[in-house]
Amino acid sequence: MALIEKTPTLTPVQDVEYTPAHVIHRRVLLERLIYGATTLGITIGPHYEGAWPAHLTAGAIAAGSAAWMWHKHKEDNGWHSFIRACQRALPFITGAGVYLANLLHPGTPWWEYATAAGWGLTMIGLAPFTRSRHLPTDIAPAPTGTLDIQAPPRNFEEWCTHQWAASRTTGNTRLTHVTRYQPDLPDFHGIVTAPTGEAVPDLTPTQLAAVFDCPVGAVWLEDVPNSGPGRKHLVAAPTSHARQTQADSDPMRRLWEAKIAHPKGAAPGMLLTDYRVDENRIALRVTAPDGELIQLNQKRLARAFEVADATLLMVETDGLGDGLISIYKTHPLLNVREATREDLTMQADGTIALGQRPDGRTGRIPLYDPQMGAITDLFVGAPGAGKSVTLLTVITAERISGIVSIVADAQDGMSLPEVDGRVYHFGKGIAATAATLAAANDLGKYREKISAANGWGSFEIGNPWPLVNVTLDELNRILSADSTVPRPFRKWVTGLTGDTQSTGRKLGEGIRFAAQSIHLADLGDKDRIRANAKNGTVWLGRTNSSTTQHMAKDGVLPPGVDLEPIPRYFNTGGGSAIDAAFEGKEAKNGAITAGMANIINGGSLFLNRTWFARKENKTYPGLIALMESAPIPRLTPEEDRVFRESYGYWLAHAELLLAGDDENSIQIGTGAAEQQLTDLDDEDDQPSVGSIKDRILDQLTDGPLSLKDIRHRLDDVAPGSVNNAMAELREAGHVTALSRGIYQLTQ
Repeated sequence: MALIEKTPTLTPVQDVEYTPAHVIHRRVLLERLIYGATTLGITIGPHYEGAWPAHLTAGAIAAGSAAWMWHKHKEDNGWHSFIRACQRALPFITGAGVYLANLLHPGTPWWEYATAAGWGLTMIGLAPFTRSRHLPTDIAPAPTGTLDIQAPPRNFEEWCTHQWAASRTTGNTRLTHVTRYQPDLPDFHGIVTAPTGEAVPDLTPTQLAAVFDCPVGAVWLEDVPNSGPGRKHLVAAPTSHARQTQADSDPMRRLWEAKIAHPKGAAPGMLLTDYRVDENRIALRVTAPDGELIQLNQKRLARAFEVADATLLMVETDGLGDGLISIYKTHPLLNVREATREDLTMQADGTIALGQRPDGRTGRIPLYDPQMGAITDLFVGAPGAGKSVTLLTVITAERISGIVSIVADAQDGMSLPEVDGRVYHFGKGIAATAATLAAANDLGKYREKISAANGWGSFEIGNPWPLVNVTLDELNRILSADSTVPRPFRKWVTGLTGDTQSTGRKLGEGIRFAAQSIHLADLGDKDRIRANAKNGTVWLGRTNSSTTQHMAKDGVLPPGVDLEPIPRYFNTGGGSAIDAAFEGKEAKNGAITAGMANIINGGSLFLNRTWFARKENKTYPGLIALMESAPIPRLTPEEDRVFRESYGYWLAHAELLLAGDDENSIQIGTGAAEQQLTDLDDEDDQPSVGSIKDRILDQLTDGPLSLKDIRHRLDDVAPGSVNNAMAELREAGHVTALSRGIYQLTQ
């Protein structure tokens, strides 16, 4: 397109001085006045004997002009430069010549007066000095507000105005207020105005396109709201026109413009930069407009692309301006292979291959971050989501990679029976889980003490201690507000969890815990635990819809990404549940989606399915074989002593605390760290503000409610706390007021 090609080179003309017309007019007038005065001097001066200064001046002017012309000739800058020099010297040499001729001739003949007058009239008519600057002299001053088309354009806006004024088809109209839509694109708009009492002419698309040398249809005029025919809105959009032309010839781009990028589409304004069609996949590369963040809603996109199963459409973004949409014919994660030893061996970057991604790549997660230190991970999934098998796969990788695994299962060891006897430590049950966490915390304090004494600033694997990862499964059985454990016990475990998360990174002691949701009510009402978990890897398996919404609102998901919960079963073409209900038939379920999860790490998100684990006799022989292919990593002898003593100590106290004894005095640590926690009574019986917000959002999941009804349902929370939490939710945009006192979730 000509407009696109021309606009980058629009710069002022360097060898021509740009001077407004009224300035040119003043210069010509001044030059002619000087010629008139000089004519009078040439006529009178030669006839006065006492006017010797004038005689000398005339001679000097003649000699100087001749010398200057000779100098210009010797410079050899071309005939153009020499002719300009002659033009500028013309009035001086001829004027001095007439003066000297009259001076040297005796008497006062009539022709002396005639030559002087003739010289003056000639110079006044030619104005040679001004013409030598390439400035026209036969124009009147430009009226105020009109464009001086003699001026070369200095920028894109002036170029547009210049093109409009130079065109014959635009008549006496003017183009003003030229504004580009984006700095790097030639698309712009402006206002066309006609002289007072006249209308802007109805120009054809061809005439408008010719003004700016654009494709026909890329420029158009439209009415200005609340204005008469003397003003029109001009729009020139060659870039958009080219995209539309391309889209018209490409079915995919035509669909994108019509149903996705349209202002009322699934992703308004998002740009399709490229796409690829494979045998089982369509991949679309998407970017956000300049200055905007990527916004891709999985459910809306699936609806726009008419994908019956939303899980067949997958979204990945970088959290800023780039994204990828993948649409599959059949689910690529329906069948995945078993893990190999190579998959589960930690690489130099601290990662292992946990499973397969939809595009065939391996899904990698870190067991250790060489830059940040030990992990603080969170695994979330409903029963049957594959959470325990995924944890077993990770623990197997830790043994293969030489990482000490300290494991506890609050469900009496039923979730992870395969690790019993195959890791350094395995605690079974609620009391054992608490004691395991307390002993790991004391181990961290031991490392902290030794590091401080030796001036060690950072942890290095094997120098002098091995990397330790603590895995706590079914932790929600302890931390949840609905659990049956005594409140002092829950508070104790909650504090230990948060402390280990905060201090373990720099001590080579990671912590990974699994729960069925990320609600604060299931995490001991502690924002700190959830916030620390978000800094590591979040494995988000199949959960209920409310959990997914909370993760998005709490900032766990990357910006601009909305996810639908992972379904329990794959859709293998048997039709939807709605179809079955309409026809009065039973819906056919596909294979279970166990092991499939969205993995979130460092602002990025990808879908992954954990490697297949074959189950025989209620165990997983393949993972057991991989685990037993390497020796059990262990702590150093001194660390082993600290951990064993601490675990035995805390197990006894945990059992007492669960039984309702020893509530007011629990010694923390062993002989190496005797610290007292003497105030386990609740300082504040109110749930945390974050927990109240979660509970309010849960109440609104089923539809709008009045604030009065919400206060009634949360009868364990002070009314003022509910009011404050609701105000914060409304200010953050999570809830919307339908009317006075009636609220609903923001759609």
